[in-house]
Amino acid sequence: MPHEIKGKTGSRVTLGFSIHRPEMVPLTFALMQRHEAIFLEEPPSADFNGMLQGAVAIDDYLMPLDVEYPEFSRQMCCRLRSLYTQGKVIVQVEPFLEVLLGIHDFFAAGHTPGDLPKDVIEYPVYLAERNATGTLLAYYQAAAGGSFEKALTAVIRFARADAARFRLRDSLRAQALAPLIAKYPSAYIEAGVIHFQLWQLLRRQLPKSSRMRPVFLADFALKEIQESNRLYGPGDQLTLRFIFHPTAAESGQHRLLAARAMVYAKIIAKEERLSGNGGLPHLQDELACIRVTKRLSLQDCRNLFPLIHRVKTAESRQIVADYIRKAGLGTRQDLY
Repeated sequence: MPHEIKGKTGSRVTLGFSIHRPEMVPLTFALMQRHEAIFLEEPPSADFNGMLQGAVAIDDYLMPLDVEYPEFSRQMCCRLRSLYTQGKVIVQVEPFLEVLLGIHDFFAAGHTPGDLPKDVIEYPVYLAERNATGTLLAYYQAAAGGSFEKALTAVIRFARADAARFRLRDSLRAQALAPLIAKYPSAYIEAGVIHFQLWQLLRRQLPKSSRMRPVFLADFALKEIQESNRLYGPGDQLTLRFIFHPTAAESGQHRLLAARAMVYAKIIAKEERLSGNGGLPHLQDELACIRVTKRLSLQDCRNLFPLIHRVKTAESRQIVADYIRKAGLGTRQDLY
């Protein structure tokens, strides 16, 4: 378990970067227990306090939220209830998503994007979401059309738009978190691994007396199975490059990461799985898929694209494994 840095007079802050998978829940819970305040990476919801207090059943709380990872969310809610009974302060803080939900309600009431005033936060949030969603749909269309070059260009455009969305999202969250953190001697901040810029933004806004440490929870989990790689797939690597270098011209490395991301998206396991006996099925699968795509050149990805872009995950994994074996890039046994 990582050790957090404690300041002499300021807050002790742990920024926990993790993935939303069931196997990460025990480690996250153990780290949260060491802090007085816990700030979750989610927008405020009406029944949250009722769920924490036990007045609202966990399944009833989660049902209208349409969570992406239901088993992870269910297990985390159980742990959050336990933390609440210990007297921990638990707060949902995700301004970008909170504003976005308000925009959805605004449109549902019959308004249009033209009705959004340009001098309120809703407008840049709307633009960031629209641009990211639009470029993602453009990628899906390009990929469905079967053109590798068009799909590759679309991936890079999406990564740029997604990076802009993450920059705004992290900026808003840092502004919201900074005054809240100052109220408590110790605070744990939940964040996805792609939100690495949040660390820099918070460091600039917190008092110098505060001590903040970023912790990559997956690193500690992987050490248990003698692995040391950081879990950033090619798509995340590409997006992070644009987060920190938004005006960078397209390069050969950008194209290679985009091509690998297209293969990675086809071979990574999509379904949520229970870990069981302390296993790490998602972490190990992500690590394996990262290693597989690292073996591929731009031309390898170009060769694979027409073979996998229309097939499901299991078949894609087999096709990629066979290709790697036949190309002398590895054996079937040392892949997934």
